[in-house]
Amino acid sequence: MPELRSSIAAPPGGVMTDEVGVITGALELATTCVDGAVQVWIRYAGAEEWYRVSAADCTLHDPRDHEALHNALAAVLDRP
Repeated sequence: MPELRSSIAAPPGGVMTDEVGVITGALELATTCVDGAVQVWIRYAGAEEWYRVSAADCTLHDPRDHEALHNALAAVLDRP
């Protein structure tokens, strides 16, 4: 399962998760892509537990676009 990770600082208002609501501060973003199905995860920097980013999962027409999608998500979410 290919996984990509990036360190980010949460944007104003934080990042909404399915499990715990909004999280803020220094975060780590991870995306996985299996057969084009992308899952988006986030956690507090240095924490063990990952949370699903609300409404962020998607399906790619071409799994080779996974890195570009990950980089776009990191750019959008990294807005301290």
